[in-house]
Amino acid sequence: MITIKNEKLTVLIDELGAQLRSIKSVGGTEYLWQADDPAIWADQAPNLFPYIARLTEKQYTFEGKTYHMGSHGFAKDTVFAVEQDREDHAVFRIADSEESRAQYPFAFGLGIEYTLQGSSLAIRYIVENKDSKTMYFGVGGHPGFRVPLEEGLAFEDYYLEFDDAAEVLQVGMSPDCYVTEKDVPFEMERGVILPLRHTMFDDDAIILTQMSKGVTLKSDKSGKALRVFYPEMRYLGIWHRPFTEAAYVCIEPWSSLPSRKGIIEDLSTQPSLLSLEPGKTYTNEYVIEVQE
Repeated sequence: MITIKNEKLTVLIDELGAQLRSIKSVGGTEYLWQADDPAIWADQAPNLFPYIARLTEKQYTFEGKTYHMGSHGFAKDTVFAVEQDREDHAVFRIADSEESRAQYPFAFGLGIEYTLQGSSLAIRYIVENKDSKTMYFGVGGHPGFRVPLEEGLAFEDYYLEFDDAAEVLQVGMSPDCYVTEKDVPFEMERGVILPLRHTMFDDDAIILTQMSKGVTLKSDKSGKALRVFYPEMRYLGIWHRPFTEAAYVCIEPWSSLPSRKGIIEDLSTQPSLLSLEPGKTYTNEYVIEVQE
């Protein structure tokens, strides 16, 4: 376990999946879900690569060959090497292996950087195409945040407030969580407010696009809040386990989408995936800002 800290925050990161395990303020407030009820969700903040969410029948094709991969890719289950470990900054890295190439036929490098600055934690993804062919992938985060953040408050006391009003679309999803390509307008109070209710996740994740690039988890009854800022991510997932009263909400910045309903995707033609030419590097990041 790696610890980074500054005058405002102390952050713990696991080498397994380079996954966040704690975001604690100097005042002692824990902001990250602590997986204290694994039956509801055993993870805390998995990093998603090289695919986000589900593949139809857990498979895809590329150059005429079929490959199999589980939900959210394999990075979350891979032990990362610690490339840098400074007081307020850490870098984790993996590369392709015989095991990864059985699922994903590319030579790649994936770095995940964690950097503290004041009350903010930046999570940066660096994807390198070390292959001789174009590489197709998705990358994103899946952090879960404690709700409520204070004793005496309830889940329903909190809401998500987006930075700006926008013509937001909700990505059409089938009951078994595949893309239907039938997006619909997503309405919010005053164009920016989404009150939290456990039942809002009974149809699983809410996936948005064309949304504002920042959102704050807050309550009018508390001075503690956090903002997630994702300037270059095209999609945002909002989730907790359906049909539960889970004490967390996930705010998930994504670069791409799951498979389309009923389609075993060809990795080179799935519309939402990123492509990276040989020898090139892709970077993207999101930022968690604690407010108290």
